[in-house]
Amino acid sequence: MASVMWFRRDLRLADNPALLSAVEAGRADPAADGQVVPLFVLDPALSQPAGVARRAYLAASLADLGRRVGGLQLRRGDPVQEVVAVARAAHATTVHITEDFGPGGRRRDLEVGSALAGHGIELVLTGSPYAVPPGRVLTKTGGPYQVFTPYSRAWRDHGWQAPVLRPRTVSWARPLENVQLDEVPLPDGLCLPAAGEPAARRRWHDFLEQRLDDYAATRDRADLDGTSRMSVHLKWGEIHPRTMLADLAARSGGASATRYVTELAWREFYADVLWQRPDSAREYLKPEFADMEYDEPGSRFTAWQDGRTGYPIVDAGMRQLRAEGWMHNRVRMVAASFLVKDLHIEWRHGARHFMRWLVDGDLASNQHGWQWTAGCGTDASPYYRVFNPILQGKRFDPQGDYVRRYVPELRQVGSGSIHEPWTLPGGPPDGYPAPIVDHDQERREALSRLAMLRKA
Repeated sequence: MASVMWFRRDLRLADNPALLSAVEAGRADPAADGQVVPLFVLDPALSQPAGVARRAYLAASLADLGRRVGGLQLRRGDPVQEVVAVARAAHATTVHITEDFGPGGRRRDLEVGSALAGHGIELVLTGSPYAVPPGRVLTKTGGPYQVFTPYSRAWRDHGWQAPVLRPRTVSWARPLENVQLDEVPLPDGLCLPAAGEPAARRRWHDFLEQRLDDYAATRDRADLDGTSRMSVHLKWGEIHPRTMLADLAARSGGASATRYVTELAWREFYADVLWQRPDSAREYLKPEFADMEYDEPGSRFTAWQDGRTGYPIVDAGMRQLRAEGWMHNRVRMVAASFLVKDLHIEWRHGARHFMRWLVDGDLASNQHGWQWTAGCGTDASPYYRVFNPILQGKRFDPQGDYVRRYVPELRQVGSGSIHEPWTLPGGPPDGYPAPIVDHDQERREALSRLAMLRKA
């Protein structure tokens, strides 16, 4: 007999309460041999909509986990069938998971739990992908928070548990019948970060030692390596946010550590919003904005996807997305604002494109980040905010180094013209497009459409 550890978004051995629960269950059962089956189910319902970057990264992370557990039990198919089959083959009485708070994950776990119960097997939920599980932070009247700032204060006041230790020894069961990880060929030019728990810890400690002190001042600068790039490791649970918060608390504090904690709070806030409103994964958080007048995607949408809008900061971001499966957060907001406010294309089209390409694509953060920028999300007065791509470029890429890195047509353009190449004598360099829209004109159009919505 053995217990089953069903890994999902917790691909790590350290600070993993569900794994500890699986180990303890095996040791406590007199009829068990103390072994733990390390299981991952490749669910086509999740893998098929994901882009190549996320599938390739997951394969690399699973390969790393498999090496560290002496062989990962891999199955492909419907989790309801596959988890039950593995648990029965292992004569397990318990299957252990980290609780999933996403709408699809919650439905799946209810179905798996019901199927397991039919065979006398218990699905044990332990721990969360978040420092504070969604639904825990409530207003004084017992309702959910609608706005980030009061949520973040309450979140800090609520606090979180200390990280749990990695089990000293685990008797891993060898795989039974197994499937092979499919090789995911990457498109030319796409380069992904190192995957796995050790890579996550290396990147995190490198950030703490070398870049944390400057984080508050440089985090918005697209041209500088001022962010941690930990989003992909958090996405797959290769490190727990509670571990990161403990490391930050152990330092002297200061503006940068405080700011980083705030960014972790944003991730948890969006998870909480999605948990409270699962429909907001696809629908408008503020339904009245569904009646906004939008243009149909067409050639302008394609130009935005391909990084050929004629606005260098937007194009650099869209090309970075395809080159790295990642985009600087400030540029994500600029690119999103451009799609919705300058091109008047509905946010859901952009959100799908991001989720297709982002290696760190997280449903809650992506969808609600897009809704925040589009004006239909959690911000108190958001639609009036229209990012000026020229001014944003000059402020957050002052010398144009970020643009030159991803837009080779502009590498010979000086800093004075890099964000307005159409002002050069003779216009933009060969191969780079003129602006597809006039920003000032489209800003007025966006606000006009808002006014019409208000009158309706």
